[in-house]
Amino acid sequence: MSFGITKTIPASRGQEGIDSLYDGSRSEFEFHMAGSPSKLKVGDFVYTIFKDELVGRLPITEFIGGAKNPKSGRPRTLIMVACPGERLPTPIPRKGHRGTRYYDGEDWPE
Repeated sequence: MSFGITKTIPASRGQEGIDSLYDGSRSEFEFHMAGSPSKLKVGDFVYTIFKDELVGRLPITEFIGGAKNPKSGRPRTLIMVACPGERLPTPIPRKGHRGTRYYDGEDWPE
């Protein structure tokens, strides 16, 4: 299994937003996480959920601490991932959520 976190891509980003993570049009992307990740390391994955489906995963390349949420002022960590990621041929149903959830990759196909 491949450990990581799940992040929901907002529907407002549209299909183009999710596609850009997997089609080679960008080389990296920035996710954020409240506080600092205690269980993650470089090489783990960010699994993306879009429209209640697990779509793919992106390898974590770097953590950048010291950032602040622009609305609340609370600390957060920027999680940099490499693109393009690995897209599933058939998405897996997975309920979207706000924030970050740890995920063990148990239903990711080998």
